[in-house]
Amino acid sequence: MSRPSARSRIDSTRTSGFALAATRLGVSLSRTFRSLGTRNYRMYWLGQAVSTMGMWAGEVALSWLVLSVSNSPAVLGLSVTIRFLPSIFLSPFGGVIADRFPKRPVLLLTESCQLLAALSLAVLTSTGTVTLSLIFVLAALRGVVDALDMPARQAFVVELVGTRDVGNAVALNSLQFNLARIVGPALGAALIGTLGIAACFYFNAATYLVVLGSLAALKTSQLHMAAPISRSPMVTQIGEALSFSRRTPDIMVVFLLVFAIGTFGYNFMTVLPLLARYVLDSGPAGLGALTSSLGIGSMIAAFWMAARGRPTRRLLLGAATCFSVLLVLMGVSRWQFVTMGILVGLGLCGILFMTTANTRLQLISPPSLRGRVMGVYTWLFMGMAPLGSMLVGTLAQWTGVQPMVLETAGACAAGVAAALLYSRRNRDKMSTSLTAVPIPATEDKAA
Repeated sequence: MSRPSARSRIDSTRTSGFALAATRLGVSLSRTFRSLGTRNYRMYWLGQAVSTMGMWAGEVALSWLVLSVSNSPAVLGLSVTIRFLPSIFLSPFGGVIADRFPKRPVLLLTESCQLLAALSLAVLTSTGTVTLSLIFVLAALRGVVDALDMPARQAFVVELVGTRDVGNAVALNSLQFNLARIVGPALGAALIGTLGIAACFYFNAATYLVVLGSLAALKTSQLHMAAPISRSPMVTQIGEALSFSRRTPDIMVVFLLVFAIGTFGYNFMTVLPLLARYVLDSGPAGLGALTSSLGIGSMIAAFWMAARGRPTRRLLLGAATCFSVLLVLMGVSRWQFVTMGILVGLGLCGILFMTTANTRLQLISPPSLRGRVMGVYTWLFMGMAPLGSMLVGTLAQWTGVQPMVLETAGACAAGVAAALLYSRRNRDKMSTSLTAVPIPATEDKAA
């Protein structure tokens, strides 16, 4: 019997290598997107992807509309402040609602309200009757809805996939959010240039129909719903969540970092239009490119977290530190492409930080407190945004855009240093595993 030729052996080895590589790729992709194998989560994820793309197109249009009407960085900061101001007062109550009621009906109601707000802004803009006062009123109404929507939406993830895959699902949520951040602003800039600002708002309103359809299509029998809590006074129940968080160092570290980064660092809705208009002089297309760059870095981080990322405390602190350093670099850049590169890094570190923070909170919090803990998280991240946006706009008006970025970077760094110090002092009290911390008996009865 003849022996196989050298060429045959090489071809056979090459074929085997390709097959092995394809098998490994298939296993990796299956692990990365495993939460999409759950029908309810897949329906929800697809609806959110379309809706978020419309939201980003609308945000680009709204920022440009405010600057076009007012020509004032302070007014832009004020509009964002008004949008997020209700979260200061209402997010903790939104957490109580998320623990009291089934989350799917809550989300159907809040998304319907968002559709009406987007449609109203579209009609006002297309008819030429829009004014700053009306923009501010609609921003406030959207803020009220956001404050009730976000805690329920955050806590809904674990009900869609269960605790086993919650980390993967949170990362995939970040992936679709940042994929939309890449596509949405570019689409928004294109719509502004061809059809006008109002077209972005009509597009945004239409995308809410998709997410409403996806929520309506969920099978409630397949949801991992937590038992609703009793209806004692809301303030008392908020106090229970705050008391639990204060006694749990792993949660307090997250809250310290989210307060600093959320208040002073995550003001891109205000900062990027200012950079595009007053530093880089790049217009709506340049603003879209900046926002998309942030999305590219965020998408890379979200994909990595979904595939291999573990929500460790080291990753949480390291990502927050790198975010602060990159913010300093953005404050000294005067070139479009350099700033875009820095924004890729900021997006990467920001999503590594936020995905890790979100996942740790959901896994550490008991089911009966999860909605309220996520309400506090929303309060710190979105509720503090009005203060940050107003500060950003005011500092930009007084000291200039680039000095403002450096000043907010310093505030972020101070928050990271405080969290590192707190973490070192409470090292012995921190958990070594990501499991729900038991509730003391007195609070368990109250809940």
